[in-house]
Amino acid sequence: VDCSKPQSKMQMAEGMSDEEKIFTYNGVLYPSIMCPEETLKRLDSIQAREDDVMLVAYPKCGFNWMVGVLRKIIGEATGKKMDSKTPPLIEFSAPEYLKVCQEAKQDPSPRLLGTHIHPDNIPASFFEKKTKMLVVFRNPKDTLVSFYHFYQNNPVLPSGQSWETFFSNFMSGEVAWGSYFEHAKAWEKRMDDPNIMVVTYEELKEVDMGVRNISRFFGFQLTEEQVQQIAEGSTFRAMREKSNDSHAGMGKVFFRKGEVGDWKNNFTPEQSQKMDEVFKAELEGTRLGAKLNYQKYCQ
Repeated sequence: VDCSKPQSKMQMAEGMSDEEKIFTYNGVLYPSIMCPEETLKRLDSIQAREDDVMLVAYPKCGFNWMVGVLRKIIGEATGKKMDSKTPPLIEFSAPEYLKVCQEAKQDPSPRLLGTHIHPDNIPASFFEKKTKMLVVFRNPKDTLVSFYHFYQNNPVLPSGQSWETFFSNFMSGEVAWGSYFEHAKAWEKRMDDPNIMVVTYEELKEVDMGVRNISRFFGFQLTEEQVQQIAEGSTFRAMREKSNDSHAGMGKVFFRKGEVGDWKNNFTPEQSQKMDEVFKAELEGTRLGAKLNYQKYCQ
C-alpha cells in the first residue's frame, strides 16, 4: 500500500480500531496512518532551502485553503505548474515516500512545504536557513468546531467521540497535533522574527488583500491583474467547488463550511465561558491574542 496516496490511507483505516488510529510521540498525539512514527523520527533530516515557501497552521485553521492560494501565487509568479494533489505536509509522508522527497535534490525551487506541528518540532534547518514561514491561526472556538467535524468525517481519525468529549479533549490538548494554546503561545514568542508572517483565517477572508500581502512577504512580484485573478479563484466557495479534484474525492471533508462564527451553533453557554476563561489565561494581552480579535469573533 502506498501510504502517500489518500485513497490508500482510507483503505488502511477500514480495518483499524479508533485506538489504533492515534498514537503519542514526544507527548503529542498524531494520526498513525497520516503521520507514521518513522516519518516523525526522521523529520530533522529534511534540509530546508532559503527560498522554500513554508506554510504552518494548527489543524483546521485554513491550511488547505492557503495551500490552494499559495499554489496559485507561485504558479503566477514563476510559471511553475503547481497541481499536486498531495498535501505538502512534511509529517504526512510514509517513510519510503519521505526518503524519495529528501533525495530529490533536483526538485526545482521554490518548493511549497507545510506542517501542522508545533514550532519547537519543526526541523531546525528551516530556522537556520531563515526560510520564510506563513503561519495561519483561527479563532479557537471555530477551530474546535471544525476540528470536531474533521474527526467525525475523516476515516483515518477516531470518529466515535461525542461533542462533549471532543470539547474536553481539545481544551486539554488531547487531540491530534496537540494543544491549540501551546501552539499559539509558541508562535507568539516568534512574532518578532522577520521571516515569520502570522495571519488569521478571519483576516484572510479579505482574499485580495491576503494575496497581495502574502506575495510581498515571500518576495513574489505579481501584477494587480494577477492578484485579482488569484483572489477570485481563491474564495472558500471557489476552493470548495473544486475540492474533490484537488483533494482526491475528500473535498467535502477538508472544505466543510468555512464560516466565521459557526461555533455559536455548537457551544453551550458553559462551554463558551470555559473557552473564554482559558483564552484570557493563556493569550489575553499577547500580540497574537490581539490579532485573533477574540472579542469580535468569540463573544
